[in-house]
Amino acid sequence: MSARPKTTGVNPKVDEFLNDATKWREEFERLRKIALGCRLTEDLKWGQPCYTLDGKNIVLMHGFKDYCALLFFKGALMKDPAGILIKQTENVQAARQIRFTSVREIVKLEPTLKAYIEEAMAVEKAGLEVDYKKTSEFEMPEEFQTKLKSDASLKAAFKALTPGRQRAYLLHFSSAKQSKTRESRIAKCIPRILEGKGLDD
Repeated sequence: MSARPKTTGVNPKVDEFLNDATKWREEFERLRKIALGCRLTEDLKWGQPCYTLDGKNIVLMHGFKDYCALLFFKGALMKDPAGILIKQTENVQAARQIRFTSVREIVKLEPTLKAYIEEAMAVEKAGLEVDYKKTSEFEMPEEFQTKLKSDASLKAAFKALTPGRQRAYLLHFSSAKQSKTRESRIAKCIPRILEGKGLDD
């Protein structure tokens, strides 16, 4: 019998993730303790420790070169009284991050983090949903419009994609500053669109 008491809700996949972590390991350990203390279920999703409530994603821990972060899936619906929630890029609609560069920062913010997780859980329990921008509100690059007009099968295939897949393509195309780059991206993606696949499928 192990001398170390087993924490409720600990997932062996996350144990493995932490054992393999070469960076931010201490920070992840601390964030994990906080999330489990809020009675969330631990899982590994997209290769990252993820904490859920009744099967719904609440927060995810992930590490980057300069910081690690606690990501709130519906952070856009939270009040953020401490002003610490960050929108990762301008195109992110729902998720928000709290970033850290040391365990000290996490320890200092622990009561706030618990309060934020509790609020995120309340948002989920209330069934609140983020009002996503419709695909029609996303900019469609002229180069792609031209392709759709001249190719009926491409137009039909693009229309048949889920709204999320359509948005991902439009963001991918329009984020290129030069027309030549946009055309090259479109040309590369056409076979995937015709196969009914998304950008990351």
